[in-house]
Amino acid sequence: MCTPSDRSKEILDGGGNIDSDALFRAYEEQHPEEDSVVEATFTISRDLNRRLDSYLATRIPFLSRTSLKKLIEENMVTVNGRNPKGSTKLKKHDVVNVILPPPPSSDIPAEEIPLKVIHEDNDIIVINKDDDIIVHPARSNKSGTLINALAWHFQNVSSGELSSVGEEFARPGVVHRLDRHTTGVMVAAKTDTAHWRLGKQFEQRKTRKRYLAVVHGEVEPLTDTIDVPLGKHQTKRDGYAVRWDDTGKQSITIFHVREIYDGFTLVELDLKTGRTHQIRLHLQHLGYPIVGDDMYGGKHLKVSNIVPRSIPFPVPRTEFVIKRQALHAAHLAFIHPINEQPVEFTAPVHGDMAHLISMLREHRFKKAPTLPGAIIDLDSAIQQ
Repeated sequence: MCTPSDRSKEILDGGGNIDSDALFRAYEEQHPEEDSVVEATFTISRDLNRRLDSYLATRIPFLSRTSLKKLIEENMVTVNGRNPKGSTKLKKHDVVNVILPPPPSSDIPAEEIPLKVIHEDNDIIVINKDDDIIVHPARSNKSGTLINALAWHFQNVSSGELSSVGEEFARPGVVHRLDRHTTGVMVAAKTDTAHWRLGKQFEQRKTRKRYLAVVHGEVEPLTDTIDVPLGKHQTKRDGYAVRWDDTGKQSITIFHVREIYDGFTLVELDLKTGRTHQIRLHLQHLGYPIVGDDMYGGKHLKVSNIVPRSIPFPVPRTEFVIKRQALHAAHLAFIHPINEQPVEFTAPVHGDMAHLISMLREHRFKKAPTLPGAIIDLDSAIQQ
């Protein structure tokens, strides 16, 4: 009746339908830094005389008719590259492509975990994510996550709830993610429509994201484009690397130097692609690894690495200033999914990275270039 693509075969059961466990694994294997989706493509091998919505109901059994209707309405389904209606009749050789949401999961318990809320309205919430918190529960870990914190926030602080897309799928309200030890701005959806429309903007790379990172060395030139392919590491199971062979995927990062210190640099980064560990690998490749990123050449910094010996300091010089990658998602811009107006948000750097920048400014500052293309307001992003 249909022929699935090779990638689709990985998430199918024995009967040719989408398997929720396999789909969940596919989403779990994605790295938080990638704004990617799981898709399934089917080629119809004979005339079915069947509506598209009816066909999808058999292929994606864990989705309700209402959710399938929304999937089609929000242009997450194409037939021969065009956006169809649910009533579209499928014919022999038609190619059906579906962007799949994560599969069902059990209820998410609400937990009182502090949140830094930047903006909230009836449809979205924008937060400044802290270090050392994962975004969503996995099947083996359903507590201590950002989603648990959001559920409690809506029940006890504000109003509304995670989108009902989130109630049915594994990542309630989650539109995009950040790595566990990457801080910064994130948006989550409170309504179905907001969820679908925001998800589409991220999938089509219509959002604008900027990061700040503190790196080892004084970066030259002051601005440039890094176009270096990345892929899985050849030997390290969970590692990634620069790959010049056919496994490497095009990866593009534009950087702008914002402040130069003696031995260190604060850079602003604009991702044009969203590969796993892209920023960290690209900066390492240039010879400027991110401070604290010991996986890719960076070092954890102590007070003694920053403050000259001749200057007294109130804490032991052996005390660590930062022990994780100094990487922060500082700026996010998108079209509001409901009122369709452009919005942008800046998430102030906080915690250990803010302290690091403050110390570098005080003890090692050299200059702050003014460059076209840099958009982050450092006064807003780095509050002292």
